[in-house]
Parts: sequence; structure tokens; C-alpha cells
Amino acid sequence: MPDKGHHTILIIEDNPGDFALVEEFLLEQIETPGILHAVNFKEAKLILETNQGLPDIILLDLSLPDKTGIPLIRDIVEISMNAPVIVLTGYADLEFGVKSLSLGVSDYLLKDELSSISLYRSIIYNLERKKIISELAESEKNYAELFHLSPLPMFVFDLDTSNFLDANDGFIKYYGYSREEILEMNLKQLRPSEDIPSSEMDWGENENLKICNHLKKNGEIIQVETKSNFIQYKGQKARITIATDVTERLKYIKAIEKQNEKLREISWIQSHIVRAPLARIMGLVEIIKNITENGEEKERTLDYLLLSANELDDVIKSITDKTRIDEDHNGPADSGIVK
Repeated sequence: MPDKGHHTILIIEDNPGDFALVEEFLLEQIETPGILHAVNFKEAKLILETNQGLPDIILLDLSLPDKTGIPLIRDIVEISMNAPVIVLTGYADLEFGVKSLSLGVSDYLLKDELSSISLYRSIIYNLERKKIISELAESEKNYAELFHLSPLPMFVFDLDTSNFLDANDGFIKYYGYSREEILEMNLKQLRPSEDIPSSEMDWGENENLKICNHLKKNGEIIQVETKSNFIQYKGQKARITIATDVTERLKYIKAIEKQNEKLREISWIQSHIVRAPLARIMGLVEIIKNITENGEEKERTLDYLLLSANELDDVIKSITDKTRIDEDHNGPADSGIVK
């Protein structure tokens, strides 16, 4: 059954017989093709300039009255608005065919071997190829926007050499390097020299999350959490990485760990040291209750009671001191947000 899709096709052909044959082939395979016809380069240029977005595909004869060969190919490809260009020629020149493909032609078909099926297959193949390329270009555009507009520092590095391939504006702003400087740097240069183990650059399959030290341009060393994944970047094996500054967060965690240690000490003090003076006080209170006269014994007992009370007060003060958190660590900072 004929293809019911509507394909607009520009045929650039000065030979009436060849044009009629190509038109017949198209009508055999496509139910309602939209056919545009130009007999020379001048007419083809006018059609392409006045019908932007059309045609879907171009069938080009290489021998026109006003232009031929490679100059014709170059000019048609330049004004084709990314429509695939299929060359139809009577010359079986392999070297020229390869050359034309390198100039941006999508396919190269010999007129003597042309059939409705071979022509249709070439048209459909190249239309699908154009669609895939367009989708890929749109995907790359979306990636670029997500990458460069992200407020989080992000960078891409070559998996084999560890050279930087790209860095977003968030990275440039936060680390202080210019884009030109970053693209001349290696990932090792982002690390303090004393902080790079021999295996640092061996990124394995599971090493997509790391915490390490990074060096900003001003010499400040920050602790970062890097989340990294494999990508193909412009044909190179690479990793895309998000770097989140966790310096303040880790400081706060250390402060909390230190405080927890103090709390463990307090627990031990409460279960051991506090019990001694408290037990003495409780015992002395019972003794005082049984003393009926004010005398030396009562005075001595009260002295013991005061001594135990002071001892208990000192223990309580030491507990209070241990519960204090350094003022510099009242809470975690907003880690990783570049402001």
C-alpha cells in the first residue's frame, strides 16, 4: 500500500524525462506527495528561500545548466534548511560519491539503478535519520540548559585523562576559576597536593559518591560530596559530577559527635560520682533527725552535710560545662547551595 504520509519533496532536475520518471516512482510509493520542481539552481534557491521549513527532502541532479558538481552540492546544502539532500546522478564515480557525502549529502543514488523501492527507502531512511538527529540535538540542548543553569557546582571530566571538559556557571562562581582556567586543568589540580592518594584517579563502577577535599582558587580548602555518573561527552568517555560543599555540615556533625561523647561522660558521672555525695547527704539527714541536742556532734554532722552538698554542687557544675556546645556550631549551614 502507498505511504499515506504527506512528504514535501523538492526535485531539482533539468531533464524532463528524468523528472517524469522520479515523479512516477514517488507516486507509486507515496499516496499524496507534495512535489516541488526546479530546473536550475536559481529556481531551487528561490523555492528554498520562499518556503522556509519546506521541503522535507531534496532530490538533486548534479548537472544543472547554471551550476554543477561540488559547488552545486555546497550551495544546496548551505540553503537546504537542514532538509536531507539525496543526490541523483548518472555517473558511477565512487570517489566523488564519498566526497559528496562528506560535504553534507545524505545519500548518493545512481539513476541507472534507481527504482521506486530504492528511492522510497532512501527518502524514508533519511527522513527518520533527520528526526533522530533533531531529537538528539534537542536532548543535548536540554542537557546543556540543565547543566549550565543549575545553581549547584557541576563539571565534566575525561575518564581516561581526568582533564576537565566542561564546568557550569555554578562551579565557576563558587570555585573562583575562570572557564578558560578550568578547561586547562586536570582533576588532580582541584585537590590539595598532600590529599591525593595514588589511586585517587581510579574511578570504578561503584565510585559514584565520594567525600573529598577541593581547593578553591583563593586557596580555601573545602570538603565536598561529589556525586558522579558516566556519560558520553562529545564522543569521549566522561563523568558528570555534582560537587556539594559539606564543610559546615561535617563540622557540625563532628560537634554533635563530641557532644555525644560528653553526654556519655555525664551518664557515667550520674551513675557513679553523683551517687556518692548524694548517699552521704541522705545518711547525714537521718543522723541529724536523731540528734536531740545542739552540740559538737550536731555541728560536726552539719559540716559533713555542707561538705557533701558542695561536692555535689561541683559535680553539677562539671555536668553543665560538658553540656555546652561551641558557639561556632549552633546548627548546620545550608550546605552545597551556591548563593
